[in-house]
Amino acid sequence: MILAAALLTCAAATVSVVDGDTIHACGERVRLAAIDAPELPGHCNRGRVCTPGDGWASKANLTRLISRGGVTLRPLDRDHYGRLVACVSVNGRDLSHAQVAAGLAVERYRPLSDCR
Repeated sequence: MILAAALLTCAAATVSVVDGDTIHACGERVRLAAIDAPELPGHCNRGRVCTPGDGWASKANLTRLISRGGVTLRPLDRDHYGRLVACVSVNGRDLSHAQVAAGLAVERYRPLSDCR
């Protein structure tokens, strides 16, 4: 289901980071579009191939990026867990791109260019 392209904005103080590709913002559990970040220890389900890397470092970087200002969401879809999938930005900087550029997530599920 594709959602309306209306932008949602919420203050950084009201946003919490779950892991390197998921946040709570604007009353929603939000998955950053087009990326997959390493899981935190114990969160990679048996039989699933999870993105390699340091889940704590990925979460810390996303937390740092979000602390820089208000968060803007551009909803794209909902995933099979019911999370809002959105392009998320702070001060005009797309966080999916930032996580990939930092080496703390990989492009997956849709083209990263969807968040330009």
